[in-house]
Amino acid sequence: MTGDERSTRVMRTPPAGGQSLLFTPAEAAQRMKIKESWLRRTAGERRVPCTFLGKHLRFSEDDLVAIVRDGATAQPRHRHRARQRPPASQSRRSWTSS
Repeated sequence: MTGDERSTRVMRTPPAGGQSLLFTPAEAAQRMKIKESWLRRTAGERRVPCTFLGKHLRFSEDDLVAIVRDGATAQPRHRHRARQRPPASQSRRSWTSS
C-alpha cells in the first residue's frame, strides 16, 4: 500500500466512537451552540482556527476547543463611538445662501 492509499483510507475511516475527523460549519456551530453565520464570518477573517480544504471550510475537534478556550478569555472589543454632529449653526451654514 502506498502513502497516498494509506492517507485516503485513513481519511475515510471515522475515528473510534463514530465522530468525524472534521466538522462542517453547520455541524461545528451546532456543537458549540452558536450561529453558523458568526462562525463562517470569523473563520473567513482568520480570527478563529479552521481548515480550508480547497474552498471548503472545516473545523477539527481541536479547532472547536481552541475557539471556546480563546472566546472565554478574549477581551471585549471596543464598540465604535457615535459620530459627533457639528453644532447646528455650522451644519446649516452650508445650506444658507450668502
